[in-house]
Amino acid sequence: MARLFSSRQPPSEDLFYETYYSLSQQYPLLLLLLLIVLLGLLALLPVAWASGRELAGDPAFLTTVLCALGGFSLLLVLASREQRLQRWTRPLSGLVWAALLALGHSFLFTGGVVSAWDQVSFFLFVIFTVYAMLPLDMRDAVTAGVTSSLSHLLVLGLYLGPQPDSRPALLPQLAANAVLFLCGNAAGVYHKALMERALRATFREALSSLHSRRRLDTEKKHQEHLLLSILPAYLAQEMKEEIMARLQAGQGSRPESTNNFHSLYVKRHQGVSVLYADIVGFTRLASECSPKELVLMLNELFGKFDQIAKEHECMRIKILGDCYYCVSGLPLSLPDHAINCVRMGLDMCRAIRKLRAATGVDINMRVGVHSGSVLCGVIGLQKWQYDVWSHDVTLANHMEASGVPGRVHITGATLALLAGAYAVEDAAVEHRDPYLRELGEPTYLVIDPWAAEEDEKGTAGGLLSSLEGPKMRPSLLMTRYLESWGAAKPFAHLSHAESPVSTSTPLPEKALSSFSPQWSLDRSRTLRRPDDELDTGDAKFFQVIEQLNSQKQWKQSKDFNPLTLYFREKEMEKEYRLSALPAFKYYAACTFLVFLSNFIIQMLVANRPPALTITYSITFLLFFLLLFICFSEHLTKCVLKGPKMLHWLPTLSVLVATRPGLRVALGTAAILLVFAMAITSLVFLPAASTCPFQAPNVSSMASNLSWELPGSLPLISVPYSMHCCVLGFLSCSLFLHMSFELKLLLLLLWLTASCSVFLHSHAWLSDCLIARLYLGTLDSRPGVLKEPKLMGAVSFFIFFFTLLVLARQNEYYCRLDFLWKKKLRQEQEETETMENLTRLLLENVLPAHVAPQFIGQNRRNEDLYHQSYECVCVLFASVPDFKEFYSESSVNHEGLECLRLLNEIIADFDELLSKPKFSGVEKIKTICSTYMAATGLNATSGQDAQQDAEQSCSHLGTMVEFAVALGSKLDVINKHSFNNFRLRVGLNHGPVVAGVIGAQKPQYDIWGNTVNVASRMESTGVLGKIQVTEETAWALQSLGYTCYSRGIIKVKGKGQLCTYFLNTDLTRTGPPSATLG
Repeated sequence: MARLFSSRQPPSEDLFYETYYSLSQQYPLLLLLLLIVLLGLLALLPVAWASGRELAGDPAFLTTVLCALGGFSLLLVLASREQRLQRWTRPLSGLVWAALLALGHSFLFTGGVVSAWDQVSFFLFVIFTVYAMLPLDMRDAVTAGVTSSLSHLLVLGLYLGPQPDSRPALLPQLAANAVLFLCGNAAGVYHKALMERALRATFREALSSLHSRRRLDTEKKHQEHLLLSILPAYLAQEMKEEIMARLQAGQGSRPESTNNFHSLYVKRHQGVSVLYADIVGFTRLASECSPKELVLMLNELFGKFDQIAKEHECMRIKILGDCYYCVSGLPLSLPDHAINCVRMGLDMCRAIRKLRAATGVDINMRVGVHSGSVLCGVIGLQKWQYDVWSHDVTLANHMEASGVPGRVHITGATLALLAGAYAVEDAAVEHRDPYLRELGEPTYLVIDPWAAEEDEKGTAGGLLSSLEGPKMRPSLLMTRYLESWGAAKPFAHLSHAESPVSTSTPLPEKALSSFSPQWSLDRSRTLRRPDDELDTGDAKFFQVIEQLNSQKQWKQSKDFNPLTLYFREKEMEKEYRLSALPAFKYYAACTFLVFLSNFIIQMLVANRPPALTITYSITFLLFFLLLFICFSEHLTKCVLKGPKMLHWLPTLSVLVATRPGLRVALGTAAILLVFAMAITSLVFLPAASTCPFQAPNVSSMASNLSWELPGSLPLISVPYSMHCCVLGFLSCSLFLHMSFELKLLLLLLWLTASCSVFLHSHAWLSDCLIARLYLGTLDSRPGVLKEPKLMGAVSFFIFFFTLLVLARQNEYYCRLDFLWKKKLRQEQEETETMENLTRLLLENVLPAHVAPQFIGQNRRNEDLYHQSYECVCVLFASVPDFKEFYSESSVNHEGLECLRLLNEIIADFDELLSKPKFSGVEKIKTICSTYMAATGLNATSGQDAQQDAEQSCSHLGTMVEFAVALGSKLDVINKHSFNNFRLRVGLNHGPVVAGVIGAQKPQYDIWGNTVNVASRMESTGVLGKIQVTEETAWALQSLGYTCYSRGIIKVKGKGQLCTYFLNTDLTRTGPPSATLG
């Protein structure tokens, strides 16, 4: 077994369970068994002395008891070291069983005449404890139990077979012994099977709970990472509560509120600096890239910028195409926020200069910085992105737009905060855009002190293009160089080893392989060698397993009262006591088996007077009624075929299983019936009578006397009545889920009744049996081991304490099983909630069809996610009037109330996405008061290319209807807010590239000429109109929509374009020329 634990392969769950079963459950019982045996042996000495026997006069008895005391004491010493010598558990258990068996056989031939009923109760004790208290598997236990039974029967059969005919008939007694042993074995197998089943279930539930707890911890980490990837920490908790409320109210919906407004998570911060940066020349470069190159390039570039931002205590806000902007001074105020932004801008320019020098690609970085105050937070219900708003943010944006490539353009407010840290020069007036000219304030360009030196190094270093060859595309040169920056992949933390373990392997392999037999469970947290230490998950594993140790029931616990084992929470205690018990019918069936055994024994060794026959007939009837009630559900098919008035019968078993009061009443009645019938044969005798074998001159006619008393009661039925009483004790242990206090009450009642009958009211029967057995012998008084009433009483007490120990053990594990099931349910519910929370968070960052690519083990590789599409419809919808509406004054809390209205607009727009007809619409982002969305992104790769162009753009109609719905929503808001906002919408369709970039704040975005043109359609559009390109107009007309020409307009970066306005009436002009599937 040691090799099994020390092998490289971790042991199986079954092997680990067996080790746990031996150490934590059976090991304490083995110690208790040895203690009970030792106490029983010690009790024999005072019992013998109290009965008036001289111990010195019976050397065989004294020697047997003293040798047994020494042997079992040695075994107890060995067993107490068993936790360090676990590999010897099985041999030691066999040694204990062999010692008990040898002790029983020694008792058979010590102290007087050997009889067929001698030590039957002791052997019954050995048989039952082999199953219930020794750490043996079922096969070994059955072998030991059957061997114990056969050894008693064979030894007595061979020894008593040649006895004279004057002795009672041997065969009925051996048959009665066989029935007793068979019942003991059956009860033992039943007890062991149910306990092992319960223990294994508890063990698996504990492991499932551990697995669920680890999954829960992982999900909590995932959702924390996800939340922090969207929001700063100071907003994360508040937003998390919002999501939890949405989960409770129903997926996708928002919780009921006391007002008509959506929650607003925006706060004002003063003393911050805002940096805007744009990559000049990137649009031309991107048009030459493959989708993979584009996404990799953006991820590496912005990943590098994120690293620079982290170094300079700046927080990246958002990525808009190739535009990057961040803030310093959030969420905590920083005195040097302006210096941080300027340093970051200079470092960004240096990084681009190095890139240009190394690759020869003509790109540059334009940076603008302004200092002031901002409103920061999140608006809308979906695709949350932390953002900032204020006039100062708008100014920073214009500073970038009017800046100089390769330079950092700052305002006077930022210059004042630099306190001379950098030299500056005046920016040329011609660089200013109309917004800056209107302000009329001077602006400055920061002089980079390292620029000249870096230019010299860049020129001396040569170009990467000269090494790679003149024919390599610039985009490929860029990609090759940027890969050396090693930016982290988006959501990399979700695919690490923290991912939830597979449900098919709930056991942590490291914990299994580190478990050794020399290491006891209650020492699992002691110090070990540094190279052998367990990780946190494995430590939790051993903590959970240690909680299953039965010795814990005696220690202080937050769940149990160590004395009564009651749950400390009253509600949990009530739930436990009211819980259903489907196995009750099996308890009743096994109790009937004990009753049947008692009946057979009584029929074998006692006469059959009419009163006994009537009594048993009534009892059988009651038991059959009990079994019918318990198993009535199995008769459903038969009952349903009968009269309707009997159709209620199958519900009886359900009532028994679910009604605790009914179960207790029926269980108690069954046990009391077994108790009562065990001594029924004695009830019909007088409480005291004269024994004919104790009369004078009886010895001369001993051979002519029978073994029956007046009233036709055979004397040999007296010890067998005691053995039946022992079976009555066993019947009490068969009800595993019966409460400990009720078992204690019943056992005490039966112990008192049995001792009263055999030691007091009917003690003369035992004396009479001894008188008849020793009639004509020189010594008319046997040793204490041969006197039925004394050995019966000793047996009663031994079984009482043994079954009391088992009852306590059963109670503990029944409650522990209930506790783990409840914990498992709670953790599974919490895990499910966390998984839903993680899913909602991830879908708030990524589209639903992209999110599975980044969930734990579902992630198949470490490549960046990118996807190209042939036909995607892109929408930009803005509320231009909001810029004029927005103001910062004390009346509107410095613009906060204006943002509250914008939040209502965006949130209402987001609510449209939950409608089934807009399920294909994917929100991309919001840019101030501009809403960006797309359709056609959930098509599988290559699917569009395989379909004709007309069919591939069927989703354009969905986008048009969505745009109209946005306008309707805005009209409703206007009505309630007394405003006159109008929507300006631009639509375009064509090929795009989609991908996920950014490790610090992963962001899903789409790029391509289609996106740029759609944006221009909005910016050059007209209020209340939907402007589209000529290609999109033709596609929409093929779907049945009406478009009319606007004419030729000038579009920045595209020249002269012919555009169209869409008729916004949803009623189409006629059937579409091409329907799409």
